Amino acid sequence: MAEVVAADSGARTNARVRDLSEQGCYADTDSPLPLGTDTEVRITKRAKSLQARARVVYNQPGKGMGLMFTALEPEHRQTLDAWIAESRETSWLAANRRRSQRVLMKIPVRISFHAGAVSLSEEETHTLAVSAHGALISISAPLYRGQRLTLSNVQTKGALECVVAHIDHFPGEQIKVGVEFLLPNPTFWHVAFPPKDWTPRHPDAKSRLIP
Repeated sequence: MAEVVAADSGARTNARVRDLSEQGCYADTDSPLPLGTDTEVRITKRAKSLQARARVVYNQPGKGMGLMFTALEPEHRQTLDAWIAESRETSWLAANRRRSQRVLMKIPVRISFHAGAVSLSEEETHTLAVSAHGALISISAPLYRGQRLTLSNVQTKGALECVVAHIDHFPGEQIKVGVEFLLPNPTFWHVAFPPKDWTPRHPDAKSRLIP
């Protein structure tokens, strides 16, 4: 939930927040503020909250408004990053439970680790499963949710940016990392993914595993 306060008039609006991102969010409310209004917004989720300055950049009368963050203190930025990482992981896990969204496939890849524009190191590894939105990768380097990487397809020489969405780490086993493309790319793996209405009962249903 969120409380949005207009900077000029002090008008207060209660709203339900969705589509939260680094740039802003959408606020569902029957009483959206006028386009261009500068605001102070306080978003609460469970026991945590964040405060930010924001501007109304999208207005739907009777439905809601789009808020773009214009100022965010470092401690609130950390809270926002944690919420986004949590949301990304939830979405990634949900998508990968749907078998129609992924194909079990071992494809050689190269992962490049960065600090800003500086390349720190690389690791040659392989995928365990791929989809139009990312992949599950076996990796040895320690990573964290929300970390940005460059993923290269060794076979095609294609490369793109991705972000760590999920980490599985069990004692005695290599780390398995779910990475999500910054933008969906159904052609990156050169794989024909099953249609959205695919089910395990479909006569053509099968999982592919290439050694």
